[in-house]
Amino acid sequence: MFPTVNTTTNRKETLLAEIKALKAERNAVILAHVYERLEVQDVADYRGDSLGLSQQAAATQADMIIFCGVHFMAETAKLLSPQKTVYLANPHAGCPMADMITPAQLTTFKAQYPGVPVVGYVNTSAAVKALCDSCCTSANAVDVVKSLNTNQVLFVPDKHLGAYVQSQLPDVEIICWDGFCPAHLRIDLDDLTALKAQHPKALVLVHPECDEPVKDLADYIGSTTGILEQAAVCGADTFIICTEEGVAQRLTAEFPHKNFYTPSRSQAMCPNMKMTRLENIKKALLGQVPAVEIDAESFAKARHSLDVMMAIPMPKTTVSAGSAACRCQSKLGI
Repeated sequence: MFPTVNTTTNRKETLLAEIKALKAERNAVILAHVYERLEVQDVADYRGDSLGLSQQAAATQADMIIFCGVHFMAETAKLLSPQKTVYLANPHAGCPMADMITPAQLTTFKAQYPGVPVVGYVNTSAAVKALCDSCCTSANAVDVVKSLNTNQVLFVPDKHLGAYVQSQLPDVEIICWDGFCPAHLRIDLDDLTALKAQHPKALVLVHPECDEPVKDLADYIGSTTGILEQAAVCGADTFIICTEEGVAQRLTAEFPHKNFYTPSRSQAMCPNMKMTRLENIKKALLGQVPAVEIDAESFAKARHSLDVMMAIPMPKTTVSAGSAACRCQSKLGI
């Protein structure tokens, strides 16, 4: 009898070796958002949220950036690393929320409120960022709006993040575009309530892109990075993670002694973030996908909106590792 050969494992090992060799040959850095498949995250040099990854890549000596994420993320990497060649590993990976507002729509929106500054979520195209006064992330949206020192702000495109900012800044009128993240809206109240009943001691960590009834049940509201950091340092051992399912998968892999649950019936999975596979990374390293390009006029203006945001100090994580429950951070966000 001949021995069984696991051809799938052999192909994966060969592919990983080819990626490693190509990365060294091309002086490339691989970035992976934490919503990506775990095998994609595991081959990356850096994993995290979109802006943080772009900033890390800009600080490297790499000539090439391979971004495993969606289109606006690769554009942001290009804005911060204009001298580097940037590839989106799978050029078909887009963002439904980013597509919910176009430059023409934003121009019309601005015309309805002349003189009112526009804050654009980083989850937008470079062309939309070029029409904004400042960008923001889910971590610093409150601080960005506060820094504008105005009583009215146009906020695009996510109305749920905008609503969270409004709850934190009641003296500022946040006029929101009607955009949303389909994945986060699949987390519904019934799913979360049932899970809380099963695990009454669990802390509920919620991304601000979720809708308001879900956020109302949160012990903590914060960005992707904030949720990861909160779960990592908090003394609690059981969490309900209300964001894209990849975050709970990453936390489970890194902290096997803790328990992470998701409202599984909701299926909060972003199909675009799961489009990238190891084969796509290899193709990008070979230059077999289009490089990310941004026209000169949009580039300068979009980069300015990012620079305005990055000039504002980022909020810091203050949760104590010795805290048994960490509820002192309830709904503060980071």
